[in-house]
Amino acid sequence: MVSQRRRSLRRILHVLAAASLPVLVCSAGAQNPAENLPDAPSPQNQTSLSTVTVRGTPVRILKDQEAVWTSPARIRESNALGPLALVLATALMMTTDHQVMSSSRLRDPSLNNQATTASTGLLGSFVAAPVAIYGLGALHHDDHATETGILGGEAMVDSLAVSEVLKAVSMRERPTVDNAKGKFFQSSVGLNSSFPSNHAIVAWSSAAVIASEYDGLLTQVLAYGLATGVSTTRVLARQHFPSDVLVGSAVGWMIGRYVVHHRRRLD
Repeated sequence: MVSQRRRSLRRILHVLAAASLPVLVCSAGAQNPAENLPDAPSPQNQTSLSTVTVRGTPVRILKDQEAVWTSPARIRESNALGPLALVLATALMMTTDHQVMSSSRLRDPSLNNQATTASTGLLGSFVAAPVAIYGLGALHHDDHATETGILGGEAMVDSLAVSEVLKAVSMRERPTVDNAKGKFFQSSVGLNSSFPSNHAIVAWSSAAVIASEYDGLLTQVLAYGLATGVSTTRVLARQHFPSDVLVGSAVGWMIGRYVVHHRRRLD
């Protein structure tokens, strides 16, 4: 019994380590001070932007995935703090997942249904936003807007691909199963793993691109505020544990930031 628990613990630690891979990607560039990234350009200054095309998106996504999954080879003392903090925070939150999801306040079908509807609607806005920004950019010949739209779509595809791999590895039960014990590595889960939250990872990757490209205070507050709403409502809907949305939010934000900053390094 003890050995079985140890094996389960090792597996969970492996999942947490895998979840920190996107953090390594964004941290690796911090080793050289000369590679510090500039602030996002304002929408009015478009002359410095090189062309980002829809045609080149598949190639960029493949390169993004390569960077994500090979990032452990680039870990150093200078960039290990982010992944370590995420792993520790997630492990700590997992210890309270069952208690939080067993609360009688979250066992309200009306609240759960309303939160599900809200999270789906908010996620739809994050999926639609890059499309709308790209469309307006194409209509008004605004290169900055079209770039934002393309990179937003790229970040969402990247984050969803990472999330599906983590789900296939973690196989975590949903809060509605087995009294919200949240057990990992349950083959009965199939493709419906709770860890991490797809809603959170997609919303935060889209928000990170928009907030980085248009870095005004109001835009950042709106983008990240709505993304927080997605994460919160997934817990209120009892669709995910708090640790699921924590990892989804952190990884989504990191991937979105990586896509934008990697693009700038190529300019």
